[in-house]
Amino acid sequence: MWPACERKSLLLANLCVVALSAATPTFAADLVRQPVYTKAPPLSVAVAIGDQLAQNVAQPLTIILESNMALRLESPAPPIKVENWLRGQPLTSFQPGKVYIVEFWATWCAPCLAALSDLVQLQEKYRDSGVEVLGIAARERAQTAEEARSKLDAWLTEKLPNLNYRVGFDYTREMDRLWMDSSFSVGIPTSFVVDRDGHIAFIGSPMQLDDALPKILTGSWRISDEAKAADAERIAEGERTMPIFAKLTPAMKAQDWAKALSVVEEAVAVLPDDVNFRVLHADLLLHKMHDLQAGLPVMRQLVRDAISKKSELWMVGAMRQLFDPANDNSHLPQAERFAMGNELSEHILAVNPPQRGEAPKFRSYPAVAQYYYESGNKDRAIELIEVTLKSLHGPAAIPDKLKQQVTSVLVQTLANYKAQKACYGSLCATPQPGVSQSIKGQAPERKDEKG
Repeated sequence: MWPACERKSLLLANLCVVALSAATPTFAADLVRQPVYTKAPPLSVAVAIGDQLAQNVAQPLTIILESNMALRLESPAPPIKVENWLRGQPLTSFQPGKVYIVEFWATWCAPCLAALSDLVQLQEKYRDSGVEVLGIAARERAQTAEEARSKLDAWLTEKLPNLNYRVGFDYTREMDRLWMDSSFSVGIPTSFVVDRDGHIAFIGSPMQLDDALPKILTGSWRISDEAKAADAERIAEGERTMPIFAKLTPAMKAQDWAKALSVVEEAVAVLPDDVNFRVLHADLLLHKMHDLQAGLPVMRQLVRDAISKKSELWMVGAMRQLFDPANDNSHLPQAERFAMGNELSEHILAVNPPQRGEAPKFRSYPAVAQYYYESGNKDRAIELIEVTLKSLHGPAAIPDKLKQQVTSVLVQTLANYKAQKACYGSLCATPQPGVSQSIKGQAPERKDEKG
């Protein structure tokens, strides 16, 4: 299964798939296209969750909150609403006595491929136990339904030729609203399990199915304190955060930084331990509004808390505010910037040391490498990028597409750091003219196999 990184983040991603409660957002698919490691979280918010939240979120959210209609554990399963079945026989309703896994996904979602592949194995393993998997493509990006349908069909043929379960297509997003919006599920892939009596037994990440599904089949999951607590936490998190997102998204898309700051400060007051809003708070003040008087104390506290928590995710979020080359950091006090960068780098490398080969490096090491590069320690920066490249082929499973994209960016970064042509396997890149600290994404060329 795809590694969970630290499953506490919705907005923050550093070439990594992270999540809030049940959601497993697909920000890596968008962020991997950004320079070096990613752009700062606010732009990630506008790009990555804008499409998901701006599509009539506020109104259905208000209805859900006011009527207490949130989809949760023990709720009757909503109906199946799809326009076409791209794979498998049509299914109009859930049959009593069977257990259904309903998986929401899209072709542009990098971690969805790994999740869908895992479900092939899960379907095979539990078919005789009455389990049926339904893949629901409800967020495909295309100008027309026919274009989306053609794209889906081609993608399934190429990526999942041995698919053994149904796949439905919902261009109208009706099923998405009934299931995803009603359950406060923002990102994909997200899994729902419908139990034998037609009621919801699970809402969450597909990564959790290996643990939850056997318990659902024995009837022990829904009555367990673990399931009830997890669902209560998911609902409470959604009730707190979704109204914030509904206000935050339009402000971010409009680049109304004052409005966005007001929303984020409200969020930080309610959720002081949410890394997403804490990082976004610092970014808005330092990089969007250039308010150093207010921003530096916020940044200092973020660094202290990140180190205190010994959280790689928190520390990388703080590090990006200081050393993301996509930002102009020239207005920051440089001595303090480098002092904080040094402290964060040491703690990141302590939490995830280079010799610990099984831990993924690509979510944090590029930020640390950028610190060393700007500090003048070019050899250390190059070493960390090379370690990161090698770690992509470690024991942690990474979807092939994401691995290719990350490798491409890292090889280009390596070439810029070395100021000469760099190769890794069959990928090569040359330094970009005029680029010293900022790497702006030239696609590496394929090395001549005979060379």
